[in-house]
Amino acid sequence: MVVRMRSTKSHTKNRRSHHALLAASFVFCENCKEPKIGHTVCLKCGFYRGRKVLDLVRKAERKQKKEKAKKAAAK
Repeated sequence: MVVRMRSTKSHTKNRRSHHALLAASFVFCENCKEPKIGHTVCLKCGFYRGRKVLDLVRKAERKQKKEKAKKAAAK
């Protein structure tokens, strides 16, 4: 099938001019002053907008417990 109204190269490039990727902008966490991506939870301390959202200590303990169980099952 032949295209009836072919788009020119310039029209195609004008349409695609908005497809560029943007670099991530970083902000500093109010709690621990580490750089983080804006509007996301800080992965170092677990705070978001002044409140503790993630309990990173408990998360690390669970991960260690899981790895220990995996090693015990492999033996």
